[in-house]
Amino acid sequence: MRSVRLDAETERQLSEASRITGQPVSQIIRDAVVERCRLLLGERLDRRLADVIGVVASGGGRAERSGEAFAALMDERREHANR
Repeated sequence: MRSVRLDAETERQLSEASRITGQPVSQIIRDAVVERCRLLLGERLDRRLADVIGVVASGGGRAERSGEAFAALMDERREHANR
């Protein structure tokens, strides 16, 4: 169970929405939370690309050694900064 604090204006709007729709405040809140979670979780890149992740086997190439190149660049910059 969660507890949520709302500012006065949001509380007023929530009460008005409840009155107009005839829905309990708690139902409006539950529906809003479900909708927002679906929106946020649906936007995750791993979920949007799930049908294509792992489909292409590129064999590496230049990107295969990018971590090593980045580490070497950082080492070089640290050495230069310490001079």
